[in-house]
Amino acid sequence: MEKMPFQPELQRPELVATPSTVTTTSDWRQALPILSSAHVTLRELRIDDAASLLTMLSTEEVSRFISPPPTTVEGFERFITWAIRERENGAYVCFAVVPEGMSTAVGLFQLRALDPGFSTAEWGFAIGSGFWGTGVFAEGARLVLDFAFEKAGVHRLEARASIANGRGNGALRKIGAVQEGVLRRSFFRGGTHHDQVLWSILAEDWRAQRANQGPRVH
Repeated sequence: MEKMPFQPELQRPELVATPSTVTTTSDWRQALPILSSAHVTLRELRIDDAASLLTMLSTEEVSRFISPPPTTVEGFERFITWAIRERENGAYVCFAVVPEGMSTAVGLFQLRALDPGFSTAEWGFAIGSGFWGTGVFAEGARLVLDFAFEKAGVHRLEARASIANGRGNGALRKIGAVQEGVLRRSFFRGGTHHDQVLWSILAEDWRAQRANQGPRVH
């Protein structure tokens, strides 16, 4: 999801609400579940993640393959408020990526509904470069895919990555995504239209892959 929904209107001043951080319901529209594995936790975004996300996601090496993120702490605070509101509407999910031993987010995993029933969705991710190659992505991605297929009811999950984004395409391939084609000049960034690779994962394929991997990590 290179066209990440950091939308321009989020830069306008508005009242920022502080979300709950404790999940006591199985309905993700009311509150996101906390997903954990050995080295990473995924949870609802919090307002106090804004400063960390600005630091992690505004570097050139991270931001060059996604839509421009907010440029201020206040911009990320408005994004977090927007993300929670869209989750309550059942249209969008955004997990904060929190590595073991930390309390604030170093990245995001996002799911965006492509149909009203969330049967088809698009996913994307952005993680601070200091955590590349640490296993944080791989563990977090498995948690997100389990959530998408088993909790959100997704049947088909799509992802788009610039052809030039070798790391992103490699990560999608490693997680089991299937390359379906090239979307020509479909992503505008830095004054240029870029080709993107279209990837997909189906629920039945993911379940078969997980079954072959043995017991799940909870």
